[in-house]
Amino acid sequence: MEGSQYRHIPARLDNAWYHTYYPVVARTLKTAIKQTKPFKSPHEELILTLVRTSADLEHQMAQHFKPFDLTTTQYNVLRILRGAGREGLCRNEVGERLVRRVPDVTRLLDRMEEARLIERERGGEDRRYVTTRLTPQGLALVNRLDGEVAGFQARLVGHLTERQTRELITLLESIHERTDE
Repeated sequence: MEGSQYRHIPARLDNAWYHTYYPVVARTLKTAIKQTKPFKSPHEELILTLVRTSADLEHQMAQHFKPFDLTTTQYNVLRILRGAGREGLCRNEVGERLVRRVPDVTRLLDRMEEARLIERERGGEDRRYVTTRLTPQGLALVNRLDGEVAGFQARLVGHLTERQTRELITLLESIHERTDE
């Protein structure tokens, strides 16, 4: 297609996702958002690319967890609590460890408790301290999702070498350090 703004690459078989064909289309942010003028600076383009990529990843993850009646944040809570083991964690500790900050961790945990994925127990001496743990159902779900998530991640970033992956992590962490200032 001469003059097309997209460079089409033949579809490739993705064996990790039920033998579904995914067309691979190389796009820049500028073409994706139909911007006709140059960006004001490479920094602007970088930040907008990061925001757009993050939004696209969030959407893909949300779609991935939808069949399991989970949000990405709920999945994150399941992983956090699995890592905590039988000791569990209090609400504040769960909130501090979340990848994405949420305004009301209590309501998030309420919904997960209603779904029987977690259980909460008040402390003996200090009744204000509430320990949150996975239920057997929650543990089974997060364990079941391990393979699904690994396949999902491989589909999105598996084309990067280990070196590229480490370099990208280092670069993103250096940006993230400045967001906490």
